[in-house]
Amino acid sequence: MKKRIKEFLQHLYHDIEDDAKAEEYLEESLPLVGSVVMYFNALEKSLDSTLCEIFSDRTDAVGLIVLNKLNYSAKVDLFKRFADDFHRCIGKEPDRYKSLIASLTEVGQLRNLVVHADWENTDPDGYTYVRLKISAQGMNQEYVQFSSESLIKLIDKIAAVRGELDSYWEERCEILTS
Repeated sequence: MKKRIKEFLQHLYHDIEDDAKAEEYLEESLPLVGSVVMYFNALEKSLDSTLCEIFSDRTDAVGLIVLNKLNYSAKVDLFKRFADDFHRCIGKEPDRYKSLIASLTEVGQLRNLVVHADWENTDPDGYTYVRLKISAQGMNQEYVQFSSESLIKLIDKIAAVRGELDSYWEERCEILTS
Protein backbone atom coordinates (compact mmCIF):
# COMPACT_ATOMS: atom_id res chain seq x y z
CA MET A 1 0.00 0.00 0.00
CA LYS A 2 1.38 3.36 -1.01
CA LYS A 3 1.55 6.17 1.52
CA ARG A 4 1.33 9.91 1.13
CA ILE A 5 2.29 12.42 3.82
CA LYS A 6 0.89 15.94 3.95
CA GLU A 7 2.07 18.58 6.38
CA PHE A 8 -0.54 19.56 8.94
CA LEU A 9 -1.00 23.29 8.79
CA GLN A 10 -3.62 24.86 11.03
CA HIS A 11 -6.69 22.67 10.57
CA LEU A 12 -7.14 19.01 9.71
CA TYR A 13 -8.11 19.37 6.06
CA HIS A 14 -8.26 16.93 3.16
CA ASP A 15 -7.98 18.04 -0.47
CA ILE A 16 -10.86 16.12 -2.01
CA GLU A 17 -11.98 17.98 -5.08
CA ASP A 18 -13.93 15.36 -7.04
CA ASP A 19 -16.47 13.89 -4.62
CA ALA A 20 -18.20 11.85 -7.33
CA LYS A 21 -14.99 10.13 -8.40
CA ALA A 22 -14.04 9.48 -4.77
CA GLU A 23 -17.51 8.00 -4.13
CA GLU A 24 -17.12 5.72 -7.17
CA TYR A 25 -13.78 4.54 -5.83
CA LEU A 26 -15.33 3.80 -2.43
CA GLU A 27 -18.22 1.81 -3.92
CA GLU A 28 -15.65 -0.39 -5.66
CA SER A 29 -13.39 -0.79 -2.62
CA LEU A 30 -15.73 -1.18 0.32
CA PRO A 31 -16.77 -4.79 -0.41
CA LEU A 32 -13.07 -5.64 -0.23
CA VAL A 33 -12.84 -3.89 3.14
CA GLY A 34 -15.57 -6.26 4.34
CA SER A 35 -13.54 -9.20 3.08
CA VAL A 36 -10.46 -7.94 4.93
CA VAL A 37 -12.52 -7.87 8.14
CA MET A 38 -14.01 -11.33 7.51
CA TYR A 39 -10.68 -13.02 6.71
CA PHE A 40 -8.94 -11.26 9.59
CA ASN A 41 -11.65 -12.39 12.02
CA ALA A 42 -11.16 -15.97 10.81
CA LEU A 43 -7.41 -15.65 11.44
CA GLU A 44 -8.03 -14.26 14.92
CA LYS A 45 -10.40 -17.14 15.74
CA SER A 46 -7.72 -19.61 14.58
CA LEU A 47 -5.25 -17.89 16.88
CA ASP A 48 -7.80 -18.12 19.71
CA SER A 49 -8.26 -21.81 19.06
CA THR A 50 -4.51 -22.39 19.04
CA LEU A 51 -4.10 -20.57 22.34
CA CYS A 52 -6.98 -22.52 23.89
CA GLU A 53 -5.26 -25.75 22.84
CA ILE A 54 -2.05 -24.57 24.53
CA PHE A 55 -3.93 -24.05 27.79
CA SER A 56 -5.82 -27.34 27.72
CA ASP A 57 -6.57 -30.04 25.18
CA ARG A 58 -9.65 -31.07 27.18
CA THR A 59 -11.66 -27.85 27.15
CA ASP A 60 -11.57 -24.38 25.60
CA ALA A 61 -13.07 -22.85 28.75
CA VAL A 62 -9.73 -22.06 30.43
CA GLY A 63 -8.33 -20.47 27.29
CA LEU A 64 -11.49 -18.49 26.63
CA ILE A 65 -11.42 -17.11 30.18
CA VAL A 66 -7.82 -15.94 29.66
CA LEU A 67 -8.48 -14.57 26.15
CA ASN A 68 -11.66 -12.75 27.11
CA LYS A 69 -11.22 -9.03 26.39
CA LEU A 70 -7.68 -9.39 25.00
CA ASN A 71 -7.08 -7.51 21.77
CA TYR A 72 -5.40 -9.15 18.79
CA SER A 73 -1.89 -7.84 19.46
CA ALA A 74 -2.07 -9.06 23.07
CA LYS A 75 -3.05 -12.51 21.77
CA VAL A 76 -0.09 -12.52 19.36
CA ASP A 77 2.20 -11.54 22.23
CA LEU A 78 0.76 -14.29 24.45
CA PHE A 79 1.15 -16.85 21.66
CA LYS A 80 4.75 -15.74 21.12
CA ARG A 81 5.60 -16.05 24.83
CA PHE A 82 4.18 -19.58 25.02
CA ALA A 83 5.86 -20.59 21.75
CA ASP A 84 9.22 -19.14 22.83
CA ASP A 85 9.01 -21.09 26.09
CA PHE A 86 8.09 -24.28 24.21
CA HIS A 87 11.03 -23.83 21.80
CA ARG A 88 13.39 -23.21 24.69
CA CYS A 89 12.22 -26.38 26.44
CA ILE A 90 12.60 -28.60 23.39
CA GLY A 91 15.79 -26.89 22.23
CA LYS A 92 14.47 -26.31 18.74
CA GLU A 93 12.71 -23.49 16.90
CA PRO A 94 10.91 -24.22 13.62
CA ASP A 95 12.39 -22.37 10.65
CA ARG A 96 9.15 -20.54 9.85
CA TYR A 97 8.43 -19.40 13.40
CA LYS A 98 9.98 -15.91 13.30
CA SER A 99 8.32 -15.13 9.98
CA LEU A 100 4.99 -16.36 11.39
CA ILE A 101 5.21 -13.93 14.32
CA ALA A 102 6.23 -11.10 11.98
CA SER A 103 3.35 -11.92 9.64
CA LEU A 104 0.80 -12.13 12.47
CA THR A 105 1.95 -8.70 13.66
CA GLU A 106 2.01 -7.19 10.16
CA VAL A 107 -1.49 -8.27 9.16
CA GLY A 108 -2.81 -6.94 12.46
CA GLN A 109 -1.28 -3.54 11.74
CA LEU A 110 -2.55 -3.51 8.15
CA ARG A 111 -6.02 -4.57 9.24
CA ASN A 112 -6.05 -1.69 11.72
CA LEU A 113 -5.15 0.76 8.96
CA VAL A 114 -8.07 -0.51 6.89
CA VAL A 115 -10.75 -0.63 9.58
CA HIS A 116 -9.79 2.60 11.32
CA ALA A 117 -9.28 4.66 8.16
CA ASP A 118 -11.35 7.80 7.69
CA TRP A 119 -13.15 6.49 4.61
CA GLU A 120 -15.14 9.69 4.12
CA ASN A 121 -11.83 11.37 3.36
CA THR A 122 -10.71 9.37 0.37
CA ASP A 123 -9.49 11.16 -2.71
CA PRO A 124 -10.20 10.00 -6.28
CA ASP A 125 -6.82 8.18 -6.37
CA GLY A 126 -7.84 6.09 -3.37
CA TYR A 127 -5.63 7.81 -0.81
CA THR A 128 -7.52 7.65 2.47
CA TYR A 129 -6.69 9.58 5.62
CA VAL A 130 -5.49 7.15 8.31
CA ARG A 131 -3.85 9.20 11.07
CA LEU A 132 -2.05 12.26 12.28
CA LYS A 133 1.62 11.55 12.98
CA ILE A 134 3.29 13.74 15.56
CA SER A 135 7.08 13.70 15.82
CA ALA A 136 9.99 16.01 16.48
CA GLN A 137 9.73 17.08 12.84
CA GLY A 138 6.17 18.33 13.34
CA MET A 139 2.66 17.13 12.61
CA ASN A 140 1.86 15.29 9.40
CA GLN A 141 -1.32 13.81 7.98
CA GLU A 142 -0.80 10.26 6.70
CA TYR A 143 -2.79 8.85 3.81
CA VAL A 144 -2.72 5.27 2.50
CA GLN A 145 -3.83 4.21 -0.96
CA PHE A 146 -6.23 1.32 -0.56
CA SER A 147 -6.40 0.19 -4.16
CA SER A 148 -8.45 -2.86 -5.09
CA GLU A 149 -5.19 -4.64 -5.86
CA SER A 150 -3.65 -3.81 -2.47
CA LEU A 151 -6.79 -4.87 -0.61
CA ILE A 152 -6.89 -8.17 -2.50
CA LYS A 153 -3.20 -8.71 -1.66
CA LEU A 154 -3.99 -8.06 2.00
CA ILE A 155 -6.86 -10.56 1.92
CA ASP A 156 -4.54 -13.13 0.34
CA LYS A 157 -1.84 -12.39 2.93
CA ILE A 158 -4.27 -12.81 5.81
CA ALA A 159 -5.39 -16.17 4.39
CA ALA A 160 -1.75 -17.22 3.92
CA VAL A 161 -0.88 -16.28 7.51
CA ARG A 162 -3.78 -18.40 8.73
CA GLY A 163 -2.28 -21.30 6.75
CA GLU A 164 1.16 -20.58 8.27
CA LEU A 165 -0.35 -20.69 11.76
CA ASP A 166 -2.01 -24.03 11.00
CA SER A 167 1.24 -25.43 9.59
CA TYR A 168 3.20 -24.25 12.62
CA TRP A 169 0.67 -25.89 14.95
CA GLU A 170 0.82 -29.18 13.03
CA GLU A 171 4.63 -29.13 13.23
CA ARG A 172 4.46 -28.39 16.96
CA CYS A 173 2.05 -31.29 17.51
CA GLU A 174 4.36 -33.64 15.54
CA ILE A 175 7.26 -32.64 17.81
CA LEU A 176 5.19 -33.48 20.87
CA THR A 177 4.13 -36.89 19.58
CA SER A 178 7.55 -38.01 18.30
